[in-house]
Amino acid sequence: MYTRSLGKTGIEVAEIGCGAWAIGGDAWGPVDDKQSLRAMEEAVACGVTFIDTADVYGDGRSEKLVAQLIQGKRSKLVISTKGGLLGHHRNPNGAAVYDRPDKVIEAFENSLKRLGTDYIDVYFCHLWWDKHEETEAFMAAFDRLKQDGKVRAVGVSTENLDYIKHFNRDGGLDAVQLDYSILNRSTEQEVLPYLQQQGIGVVVRGPLRMGLLTGKFHAGTEFAEGDIRRFWPHEAWYAQDLAKVDALKSLANENRALSQVALRFVLNHPAVSVAIPGAKTAKQAASNALASTRPLLSADDARRIDQL
Repeated sequence: MYTRSLGKTGIEVAEIGCGAWAIGGDAWGPVDDKQSLRAMEEAVACGVTFIDTADVYGDGRSEKLVAQLIQGKRSKLVISTKGGLLGHHRNPNGAAVYDRPDKVIEAFENSLKRLGTDYIDVYFCHLWWDKHEETEAFMAAFDRLKQDGKVRAVGVSTENLDYIKHFNRDGGLDAVQLDYSILNRSTEQEVLPYLQQQGIGVVVRGPLRMGLLTGKFHAGTEFAEGDIRRFWPHEAWYAQDLAKVDALKSLANENRALSQVALRFVLNHPAVSVAIPGAKTAKQAASNALASTRPLLSADDARRIDQL
């Protein structure tokens, strides 16, 4: 597994990480905790060092599973978690929830307890809207957590450039987590160039477009109850993206699966530090990790992707 620097933080990470949203069990259909743990263990055995979770994933279930994973190997792993959505998830009335730094720090401390650790490598603000009082509360809390040595780096999860610049107004933003894939390239225009210029680490979520870029879905695919993708087949964009994915399958061969092509695509961008595909099974985790050693995309591959 090849490694990269997480921006200017000094933190080295394997370029393929592990996203732990699905294993929370509340958004991607049913999951089995033992299988989820085996998937993460396989990822680590294949060289993955960056594990990303959040307090809202399964209302803490994901963080607790990550806690089991890191026992005995905490110092070898880079753990990222996020705060800011759980309060809104529980109180979805539109009002500010994290309006004071102490509320952010309380959420952070609760994550620490669930993760069974005394520090977090990267702590992200999970909000994507700009509630002024919450933004300021997170920024003040970030400063305090850094000073106390409880976090090594701080970031925000968003594709909104104005929001990113606001968080980085004093140059203190270390990382940004954003949605980027072959099927979603909007951040290439302004966001990724800005992050690269500022030396801000880039953590790519959604590199497989929530499973679409594995090539396993089709018009008749039925998603399980409780899966946020359940209503995709009723959306016009879904058929369009399925057609694009079918065309992209020509880039796969015996040496690389379509999912590995998709991961190589995001890793080809010079701003990217790590891609964090999810995995429910050990087989999926191993396949994701192998993308690091698969051949780089050729100029012809890149042209084909651009054409599609």
